[in-house]
Amino acid sequence: MTNSIREIPASAGYLIIGTNTTENHPVIGSMLKNEVINKGKKLIVADPRRIELARWADYYFPIAPGTNIALLNGLMHVIVKEGLYDRAFVEERCEGFGDLAKTLEKYTPEHVAGICGLANPQDIVGAARLMAGLKPMALYYAMGITQFVSGVNGVKSTANLQMLLGNLGVAGGGVNPLRGQSNVQGACDMGGLPNVFPAYQPVTVEENRAKFAAAWGSGALPDKPGLTLMEMFNQAIAGNIKALYVMGENPVLSDPDQHHVIEALEALDLFVVQDIFMTETARYADVVLPAYGFLEKAGTVTNTERRVQPMHRVLEPWGQSKDDWWIIMQIARRLGADWDYKDAEAIFEEIRRVTPSYAGMTYARLEEELLQWPCPTPEHPGTQFLHKGKFSRGQGLLTAIEFTPPAEGTDPDFPLILTTGRILEHFHTGTMSRNSRVLDELAPEAFVEMNRHDAQDHDIGDGEVVAVSSRRGSIRIKARVVDTIKPGVVFIPFHFAEAAANVLTIGAYDPVAKIPELKVCACAVEKVLPLTDTAGGLS
Repeated sequence: MTNSIREIPASAGYLIIGTNTTENHPVIGSMLKNEVINKGKKLIVADPRRIELARWADYYFPIAPGTNIALLNGLMHVIVKEGLYDRAFVEERCEGFGDLAKTLEKYTPEHVAGICGLANPQDIVGAARLMAGLKPMALYYAMGITQFVSGVNGVKSTANLQMLLGNLGVAGGGVNPLRGQSNVQGACDMGGLPNVFPAYQPVTVEENRAKFAAAWGSGALPDKPGLTLMEMFNQAIAGNIKALYVMGENPVLSDPDQHHVIEALEALDLFVVQDIFMTETARYADVVLPAYGFLEKAGTVTNTERRVQPMHRVLEPWGQSKDDWWIIMQIARRLGADWDYKDAEAIFEEIRRVTPSYAGMTYARLEEELLQWPCPTPEHPGTQFLHKGKFSRGQGLLTAIEFTPPAEGTDPDFPLILTTGRILEHFHTGTMSRNSRVLDELAPEAFVEMNRHDAQDHDIGDGEVVAVSSRRGSIRIKARVVDTIKPGVVFIPFHFAEAAANVLTIGAYDPVAKIPELKVCACAVEKVLPLTDTAGGLS
């Protein structure tokens, strides 16, 4: 996030796109609801499902999955055509406006409505005018923007819009991605990406390699980026990756095209899983290493707003489980590294030495202060919002981006669009939440949500068992017939192993970030008819 959660009250309005915020980020969702319902803030929502926030939206756009870029371009078309953009901000702080404006010319409200499946093109005009008058406006998104073959361009489009409106570098504005887990931001900050060391320092820079080789007591470090998750599975099947170490992740449920994932795991010579439960993925492992749960740990987490927070042990560790860092250190020592960290704080001190954006933080400060990176010195107060006065690259880059359709379209055999996501009661692949009796009783089984008109066309009633099929597989699941999802679109939460949505999803991915297109694929839904016995009765 460029901005902070505590700035939500400072915003005059909000664009919510590609995030079901009240279910996936309920604390932030409740803050947004308070501002809109009780304080009259303006709200624009774009989502194929009429999510809860849409109830209070000034404009709600039920766009087809995978058409975010077209809608954003349509809004910017109106803003540029009517001269509603922040001319001073664009001229002083941005570059690329001419190319962007030229590309936007074709994205008229009528053209965009056709792409997105919207009934009223004039709503695009009204929403654009409304946003231009909101000073500042905050934009929030999640994986409904990123998990497409056009994911990188989707993110760039959100930045284009906020730069045009002058909503970057100010409190209450910003481009604000909402992270899916509590320490996703921290994992990225620590180098959990194939092309960078901690603090996004490129592995291709010799100075960076030398610095980290010295810090870690290693020999020469690789000068080429590694593989992304999707590439790892492909290379495992090809025989080029022999071993895989999966820590705190359940790709058999969370990754697209489940059959492909399992094929990759079975092709490995060695598969190691480090986790707190015997997950669906761990069942394929040669070795399972038992780790601490979060209440058994001490250390820090970095949340979606770049805030570094201390974590304290609440429960004594159970059984033979160990701290994640301790397990990794023991393996490293057996591989020849001279690592001897005493505790999590000792590791944090190393982080401070090699990670400039964390250099000014200490455990003592974190206990007393709200600190967000960058915090480069012990005297620095941390950074509430980014890009104040200037961008890190100098001028903000407005990028001319064309809409590109999803990788897979519908046809007579697969006439519906499947999109996937989460529900309030469960977390990611259910590794923890489905081991909670209370949560599993609240939401015990999977469902496919479909529009009432689609259900009628397929002679499907609410609660009936259906088969949902794609070009990759089929699952049986109960139908949930609603009026809150766009016709032609069905939704399945991916938490449930017994009706795994990712049996169906496609392995296509963004060419830059390599993120998979989990949010859209073609599918078919058919009623599962009861069997008849030889006497003609039902069984």
